Amino acid sequence: MVGIWAFRPYCGTVRSVPCCSREKARAHGPDKTKKLVSVTQVEKMGNAESNAYQNHLSRFLPEEQSDIDGVFDTLSGSSGSAGAKNGKATKKTAYMREPLPEQMTVRLYNGMKSIDLTGKSSGLSEQIAKEQFVIFMSNLLKGNADEKITIIMRMISKTEGPVKGKQIQEFTEDLIMSVVHVLSYRKELKGWNLENTRDSASGVKALASQLLSELKLADGTKPVGPQLMETNFDQSVIEDWVYRVPQISVFLSVVIRQGLHVLHSLPDQTKDIVNLVPACKGIKGRGLVSLFDIPSIIYINSNLPAELQHKWQLLFSSRLHGESFSQLCGHIVNKGPCIVILKDVDGYIFGGFASHSWEVKPQFQGDNRCFLFSVFPSLAVYTYTGYNDHYMYLNHGQQTMPNGLGMGGQHGYFGLWIDSDYGKGHSKAKPRCTTYNSPQLSAKEDFTLDAMEVWAVGDLPEGAGTKGKKSILDVDPEAQALLEMTGKSRQSEGLREPIEEEEDDDDN
Repeated sequence: MVGIWAFRPYCGTVRSVPCCSREKARAHGPDKTKKLVSVTQVEKMGNAESNAYQNHLSRFLPEEQSDIDGVFDTLSGSSGSAGAKNGKATKKTAYMREPLPEQMTVRLYNGMKSIDLTGKSSGLSEQIAKEQFVIFMSNLLKGNADEKITIIMRMISKTEGPVKGKQIQEFTEDLIMSVVHVLSYRKELKGWNLENTRDSASGVKALASQLLSELKLADGTKPVGPQLMETNFDQSVIEDWVYRVPQISVFLSVVIRQGLHVLHSLPDQTKDIVNLVPACKGIKGRGLVSLFDIPSIIYINSNLPAELQHKWQLLFSSRLHGESFSQLCGHIVNKGPCIVILKDVDGYIFGGFASHSWEVKPQFQGDNRCFLFSVFPSLAVYTYTGYNDHYMYLNHGQQTMPNGLGMGGQHGYFGLWIDSDYGKGHSKAKPRCTTYNSPQLSAKEDFTLDAMEVWAVGDLPEGAGTKGKKSILDVDPEAQALLEMTGKSRQSEGLREPIEEEEDDDDN
């Protein structure tokens, strides 16, 4: 571990604990297998509170101030403020299992140390004054982009001045990894976990690359690839980036609230934090590993309409329900807005958001909230261009029109197409899909499907979860009529799946 969290109230004295003492502390800690963020001995003797400190403190409600005091006392190893009030020094060793990766702990420390207590000595270099702690919380949790930026610059690099793209990339990857780590540690993934989703390591890098793609120099140019890594970015450019890319502030807020366990249960949290990860339904106990990883879930969810971000429910998985277009239609029709995600045999993962219930009919449907996306090898969302209204299409069993599921482009040339001859598909875009401006999403223009999932997002429409699931005959009246005319029975009647009760997947 690099250094020790050494918090102190202003004017207090801090002594670092020798390594041998730390080893003894670890041996007597609550869990020998866990790393300890800090072991400190603090003499708490009072607090010279500046006007700036009071101004920052006043941003917090009384109960929030109490929460911050409690967290600072815990981190500093103090038993409370009583020692300060009666002038007696109190000593206590504090233990804290590590809810944050080491590199993010160091970045938070550097951010706190960057706060200048004007006219006052902040003591030894390893000390964090309570004033610094409160101002850090105030700026990052309550401040504007201008107030956040100086701290973020020091979290990116300890040295002042411009920072390189490579340093920003490392900071962003650490930040995303810390969000995944702390939400898993605090059991806040709402039914998702690291076992029922694909490995997050590639997802962390993909999301970081997506956020870095928004970095823009003062002249408006966007460096890419190796050029991006070596480009110097000054504070004004980073401030503009933080302002335009809301995920950075949201992720920092989550890391601080959940990592330090401060203000995490208070009602001032915004919806983008509450709905950062949607509740996961329909996957528990089924042995399925989703095609999504945690970072891609967070990113795709943030691009959905706000009213749909609170819950995802699995409707169809080729690994659970079989590789059948009839099964696919029977599970997704009339279930409200959906996310379709698929993986081709070359490992590319991509899909689309359908803003309306899927209906089997030979016309295009949906509206301009629909989008296409890629998850691997790159993470990106592609929204409508206004060129046409070919948002979504689902047809089956007709001779005169294409049969399959499509999004964007046109018949025979879709941005995303799954053929009714299940297993075949295409993603055609030369150079871009006319409806969504998306590139070719699959490894090859005509691809072979490896796996597919469909997730309902938001609340299911009334009635969608109360009746037996429809077979393809329900959604294709022509096929049903033909069977009745020939006197044949409906073989699929006995094959309907009973609708699952929405189990509580909220514990990980």
